[in-house]
Amino acid sequence: MTPDATADPIATAGPSDDSAPVDDTVAGPHGPIPVRWYSPRGAPAAGTAPIVWVHGGAFVRGDLDLPETHEVALALAAEGYRVVTVDYRLATPGFLRPAGARIRYPVPGDDVLAVVRAVHRDHPDGVIVGGASAGACLAAGAVLRLAAGGAPPLRGVFFTYGIFHARLPELSREVRSRLRGRRRFLHAPTLLNLLNRYYAGTAAALADPFAFAGGHPVAGFPPTLMIDAESDSIRASGEAFGRELTAAGVPVEYRVHAGAAHAFLNRPRDPGFAAAIRSIAEWAGRV
Repeated sequence: MTPDATADPIATAGPSDDSAPVDDTVAGPHGPIPVRWYSPRGAPAAGTAPIVWVHGGAFVRGDLDLPETHEVALALAAEGYRVVTVDYRLATPGFLRPAGARIRYPVPGDDVLAVVRAVHRDHPDGVIVGGASAGACLAAGAVLRLAAGGAPPLRGVFFTYGIFHARLPELSREVRSRLRGRRRFLHAPTLLNLLNRYYAGTAAALADPFAFAGGHPVAGFPPTLMIDAESDSIRASGEAFGRELTAAGVPVEYRVHAGAAHAFLNRPRDPGFAAAIRSIAEWAGRV
């Protein structure tokens, strides 16, 4: 396993009492990590834990202004939660930089872990971590790294249309029958596997559970909510990972949003967006 490089990250500031989003940074092993805090109007809902939210983007796209980042955080703040979003370093195209300057695993995961640790340090009663698509993969790796390092357990973790396996598990006949549109080709298993290989950088990293938690022991996972889209080949990874967590004794709630396609949280007007926010807020209130 890759050594844990984020021993003592330090947040430069905490969330503002104002309900307007506040930009900030967290110190990480590769330099400052931009984050953005979202606070609910008034006090957070009683008993709620802060949420660290990690956007997707195939490991190579996305930032703090992406709808999947910003709009999701606004919606969860409106439900009474404090939310911090993470502008982790993205994997870079190899042909644009010399080999020594390319960003690959574990750098994006190091950034996510640094932010989770900083928030957890300031909120010892518990933290919830969530991630979408590739961000779900990074969040799952952070959970395993925290558990391996003996950190206090998280309050819970939630994933939306996440990918967790270095190689996409075989698609069931039911999943294949639901695929529609251009994503049927853009999310073909061969292309997804190539993206994972690109992010990992090496064959050894592909086999590292901190890079891809799927298919590895998942001891230390807290209660987990998983939300997948019905029309999404990546659902094969979510279904398989949900079974792996359940077999390990992790309390898992698994839901498939009927009629939804991948990345519906990046489309705030999609009916799946509001439905998922309601599901996450209700589940987070219980954990």
